[in-house]
Amino acid sequence: MHNPDFEHYYQQIRTRQKRDTLLWSLTLALLYLGAGKLSEFNVYTLWSSFPHFFDYLAETLPILHWQLLFADGHTEGSLAYWGYRLNIQLPLIWETLNLALASTLVSVGVSMVLAFLAAGNTQVPQGGQISLRALVAFLRTMPELAWAVMFVMAFGIGVIPGFLALTLHTIGSLTKLFYEAIESTSDKPVRGLAACGAGVMQRMRFGQWPQVKPAFLSYSFMRLEINFRQSTILGLVGAGGIGQELMTNIKLDRYDQVSMTMLLIIVVVSVLDTLSGRIRQRIVEGKK
Repeated sequence: MHNPDFEHYYQQIRTRQKRDTLLWSLTLALLYLGAGKLSEFNVYTLWSSFPHFFDYLAETLPILHWQLLFADGHTEGSLAYWGYRLNIQLPLIWETLNLALASTLVSVGVSMVLAFLAAGNTQVPQGGQISLRALVAFLRTMPELAWAVMFVMAFGIGVIPGFLALTLHTIGSLTKLFYEAIESTSDKPVRGLAACGAGVMQRMRFGQWPQVKPAFLSYSFMRLEINFRQSTILGLVGAGGIGQELMTNIKLDRYDQVSMTMLLIIVVVSVLDTLSGRIRQRIVEGKK
């Protein structure tokens, strides 16, 4: 049955939604253009200079000859000649992977504890929650590169500055993601356990943890991949890993070795992505 009052109300709502959408879109467009003007963004410069990016990529491609592809390492144009620094790069890749894995494992353990203390639905005193949230906000506000520079000045060149920089920033980032996941859980299991006389720790363990476990795993694996990529950047300031090799090759214009280093990084990130997905399926979904 047709209701003219409802139709009129519906049209009013639709008109208001369209008007609000248009106003917000125009506001965001003006803010975007204003920010571009203040930052001196130039579309013409971007358009005219973008082809140089491909010129650099072309320079990094190795010179390979099909007839010499499997020749020895002294023959230019062979795969062995392209990878003549693999004996240096592979240990550095392994060091970078260990650095990312170690920092992620420590950070996940610390972040899980801090997240349950900082979440708003775990009956922790509000003063403690505010203090913890301020602390983790500070940790993630400082970029990994800034942490690494400070720790390099304190501890010298090596993996220790990289480990500390990644760990602190990861704790700040994961704690926020974790406590937001905890706050989005259903309170029905928690209230049921409380009615049965369960304590605070029991309610966290049996009421909230099963709900947030998949999210915690996903965030942890994602952060492992991020930490591996970030550890390559930290190597540029002397914080260990493959980043130092990459920076050396760029400075010495060894463009073929730049491409080899980048290829190794891409391969490791792809392997990490595949393994993390399978491990998550096996743990969360019980798939073999």
